[in-house]
Amino acid sequence: MIRVLVVDDSATVREHLAYLLGQDPAIEVVGTARDGLEAVDQAERLKPGVIVMDVHMPRMSGYEATRQIMERVPTPIVMVSASSSRYEAATAFEALKAGALTVVEKPGGPDDPAQAESARRLVETVKLMAEVKVVRRWPRRKEQVLGVRDWGLVTHPRPLTPVPQPPWKIRLIAVGGSTGAPQVVADILAGLPHDLAAPILIVQHIAAGFTAGFAEWLAQGTRLTVKLAEPGEASRPGTVYLAPEGSQMGITKDGRIRLTRGPTDDGFCPSASYLFQSAAEAYGRSAIGILLTGMGRDGAAGLKQLREAGGVTIAQDEESCVIFGMPQEAIRQGAVEHVLSPEQIVGAVRSLVSHG
Repeated sequence: MIRVLVVDDSATVREHLAYLLGQDPAIEVVGTARDGLEAVDQAERLKPGVIVMDVHMPRMSGYEATRQIMERVPTPIVMVSASSSRYEAATAFEALKAGALTVVEKPGGPDDPAQAESARRLVETVKLMAEVKVVRRWPRRKEQVLGVRDWGLVTHPRPLTPVPQPPWKIRLIAVGGSTGAPQVVADILAGLPHDLAAPILIVQHIAAGFTAGFAEWLAQGTRLTVKLAEPGEASRPGTVYLAPEGSQMGITKDGRIRLTRGPTDDGFCPSASYLFQSAAEAYGRSAIGILLTGMGRDGAAGLKQLREAGGVTIAQDEESCVIFGMPQEAIRQGAVEHVLSPEQIVGAVRSLVSHG
């Protein structure tokens, strides 16, 4: 039985979330809290298996509560949000940096036609996150308390087993990720130079309305330019392009972004496999494909096609993944050439892609 603590400043929402979660026989809601202060207290007292927490609350935000919980009683935390405002998104991503595992859409009321699907996704996420082993986050250093971000201190290691340098130029980096990947993406981008000689295209499965906020959050911690992709624009070295919500992102042979609407056969939109397949067709051996932590199977088929086209294919290692599902499936299908930690991925990209 998964013991869950529900945290939201609305009594109606707390009751609603508790009801939806309680419909699953594997979940028991053991307590509720109306703000971050109560959440910290309840987490220490009840020691739940998972905490489902609102992003923005009075007295103490979801971010600050996450930070304190991860310092005192490390617990898998799922952030839920019904808003995609810039402030809400910024707080949610700071909570992920503080140790929360993922952010999902908050299920609406009975009249919301999307309620059943969002409730199913929340329940599925809670059950998966209950299996994640979280670690204690130590108190922030003084400069972090004052608001100085430490991403600029990222080291630039080479992979333990060096990725062979191809005799041809790498012209594109394609990245796919889902649950747990936002912080990994941030860490990777933080370790790359501003004059990286290739564009980076990223497909990230994320809660509705949060992609623009994700781009803004990433931009704060990297020397690369980060933006939402626009149809037909020319991709530029040293620039990171995020697939917009509801669009498939690909690349043409002359380096232009291609956006199309609607899901692929596997139901994902945006789809990592779609991006990797496009990279394989347009760039072949001159592309790197990187598949990060996430649930499900997205990315495996496309990464395999990229490997068959001669591209360099990398998957995040199990030890550093929140959910090993996507990388594991790609490895199972023979799509992966190198299995690396996030630090090693940074080293591999710096080694493979020229800069300066």
